[in-house]
Amino acid sequence: MNTLSSNTSSVSHSLSDALSVNTESSNTDTNTKNTLANYNDYYHNFSMDTLLTEIFGEHLDDRLNAYIACCGRHVRDGRGDMTALVHEDTAGKVTKMTFAELDKASAQVANLLQSYGVKVGDQVATMLPRTPELLTIVLATWRIGAVYQPLFTAFGYDSIKYRMDKAGTKVVFTNVDNRSKFEDLADQTKMVLVGGDNDIPADDQHWDDDRYAKMMAMQPETLEPVLLDINAPFLQMFTSGTVGKSKGVSVSLTALPAFYLYMRYAIDLRDDDHYWNMADPGWAYGLYYAITGPLLLGVTTHFNEAGFDAANTRDFMIRHKITNLASSPTAFRMMKSSGVFDHFYGNANDSNKLSLRCANSAGETLNTEVVNWVETYLNCKVCDQYGQTETGMTCCAHHALEHESPVGSMGMALPGHTLVVLDDDMNVLPDGEQGQLAVVVSQSPAFYFHGYSWNEKQAFADDYYLTGDVVERHSDGSYWFSGRDDDIIITAGYRVGPTDVENTVLEHEAVAESAAVGVPDEVRGHTIKSYVVLKDGIKGTDEIAKEIQNLVRKRLSTHAYPREVEFVSSLPKTPSGKIQRFLLRSLSAA
Repeated sequence: MNTLSSNTSSVSHSLSDALSVNTESSNTDTNTKNTLANYNDYYHNFSMDTLLTEIFGEHLDDRLNAYIACCGRHVRDGRGDMTALVHEDTAGKVTKMTFAELDKASAQVANLLQSYGVKVGDQVATMLPRTPELLTIVLATWRIGAVYQPLFTAFGYDSIKYRMDKAGTKVVFTNVDNRSKFEDLADQTKMVLVGGDNDIPADDQHWDDDRYAKMMAMQPETLEPVLLDINAPFLQMFTSGTVGKSKGVSVSLTALPAFYLYMRYAIDLRDDDHYWNMADPGWAYGLYYAITGPLLLGVTTHFNEAGFDAANTRDFMIRHKITNLASSPTAFRMMKSSGVFDHFYGNANDSNKLSLRCANSAGETLNTEVVNWVETYLNCKVCDQYGQTETGMTCCAHHALEHESPVGSMGMALPGHTLVVLDDDMNVLPDGEQGQLAVVVSQSPAFYFHGYSWNEKQAFADDYYLTGDVVERHSDGSYWFSGRDDDIIITAGYRVGPTDVENTVLEHEAVAESAAVGVPDEVRGHTIKSYVVLKDGIKGTDEIAKEIQNLVRKRLSTHAYPREVEFVSSLPKTPSGKIQRFLLRSLSAA
């Protein structure tokens, strides 16, 4: 969803009074703050200094290393025995890791990385499923001041190579299932294989990679973390666009307070929550808010290594007594259509019932039907929230702040952010008129995005960060999403740039031109459809369509392939030759 912020006004009582927050301790007891604070009071009295004290207490330097902020300080402050991670693998085996165990394991990997010559600012990547090893490697990377780079497990060779080339990735950790995707890329980086030798097929024994478990066992369990400049990056993300390749987003340590704001006041994460964010950590929402956010608050996070299945999702929530859920409209729609949650309706005394206190949704707009289903069958309130890879979450319906939250809206501006709606001439529009959502940088102390890593695109106009999303602000301060202005396709919660799909389709020897658009879909929100012009003399067939689909699966990503391929004689274009995708979208919807 997308959102903007309201105007500034003064109130008589203090921020501390409004929130009843003890700002002297970094170990704030979130369980004592169940009474909702007033959104307007908190928003208009927002203070970054007060927030930093709420998070870090007297240890403000803890924010100068993400490992310290998310693990080390909890061990130092006597909370090392608290469970940090509950992981369930595809066979149902459950592994738990405390903060103290993560501290020791991450030190071993950090020592290993240093033995490979990894230094402050270098990039370390993983292509792994949701496992304890992934979490350990993330913390180890941060510990030595290096930058963690996620590689989504569905990526194909081209997507991997582009990201590694841009970032100059020094080390990649992967498993047997994904190792073959790297082909010649192993020549330019250090490869570490996670998993036992028994997992490696005989045909693949030629890999000369270091073995994770063997190398780990040789490393010390201590290593002093490196303190960095507050503007130093700790994550290297990539986000899709419609023109050119994916853009790099370097996330600096200044993002940590913004992540905390979202987790604490929108997600309403509490000390005793059993929290599960279903998003994959290969993408921003999973990495920001399934790993960094909950560990920053010192709260247990859950990993389910199995792919999405409605029955498995239900059973996982029951087994682990999940109280706070973060997911996407696509997942909620798939749960709804599966029917496996239907027996919860009217069975409040069922011993195998859900334990959900609240749910959160991001990636697309939640419609009324899904909201009502969640409240009826999952028996909790669901809040819609909006953000981007560049900015994190900036507009939310907040569980822990009291405000109007009309169904279908993006909510209100996340505290610490001032949002406006602009016309094409960068003038602020009044309520009720559609325009581009923008962040007023000078009035947004929690905003941390400074521009794309390699200046691929100018994201700012004067004092405004331009989101590229078209919204409307209502008189109650809520924002309402209208659409994208750059043809981004959101499919099953993933943002896909049509240019990437189109360029991959063009690799097929029979294709002359290609255009990709999103087509409305009841379950996924949108699916991808490719319009294809074939070379002269070639006739479109089902076989060619399947070849195109398989090509995109392999070269780009399994989530980005066109589920529908239509062969056409020409593509609609502007006089300057630009594809008019809006006409194709209209044609698809007809």
